[in-house]
Amino acid sequence: MSRQMGLRWTHLSQWLVLCMISFVAASASANQDIDQSLVASLSHAVAAESGFTDRFDAQVWLVDMSGRLERRMPDEEERLEFLRLVHRESTRAGLNPELVLALIQVESNFDRFALSWAGARGYMQVMPFWTNEIGRPDDNLFDMETNLRYGTTILAHYLERERGNLTPALARYNGSYGQTWYPERVFNAWQSRWLLERQ
Repeated sequence: MSRQMGLRWTHLSQWLVLCMISFVAASASANQDIDQSLVASLSHAVAAESGFTDRFDAQVWLVDMSGRLERRMPDEEERLEFLRLVHRESTRAGLNPELVLALIQVESNFDRFALSWAGARGYMQVMPFWTNEIGRPDDNLFDMETNLRYGTTILAHYLERERGNLTPALARYNGSYGQTWYPERVFNAWQSRWLLERQ
């Protein structure tokens, strides 16, 4: 009798594993066909370095953005490190850092450990299949720097693909291509909270 129960549990566990494998494979292909040029961009981005070019500009930007972010991220040291990395990764990717902050607000509300129902991770809600696609399966998407580098690289790629048109690029980032509700949410956050008046 216990042997029959053991066999049933073995078959059940094998069936569950097959279901999980099927689900993961289906979700990866359903999310999007893998764009090989994006894979190349991500591979290149994980090794790049950059930062502020002017120390005074850096201080002004960090103080301004830190005040805006303080309520959502109370720890000053963590907040300044986060903002420094957002600026660095956005600049490296050719993106507006304040736009990236707006996207992060919409995606995760600045929750480093945010996990969506589809498995997207971290501040910029990056799908985990990207780590395998670029041959870096051990990359931790909950790591602040790693998540920001992946997310900004992906957004920059979609922006290039859409020839600089931000609305469809943001929709691609979110997986809602052809719809405008997501870009509108990002634009609203950008204009109401993060937009800088530049002279």
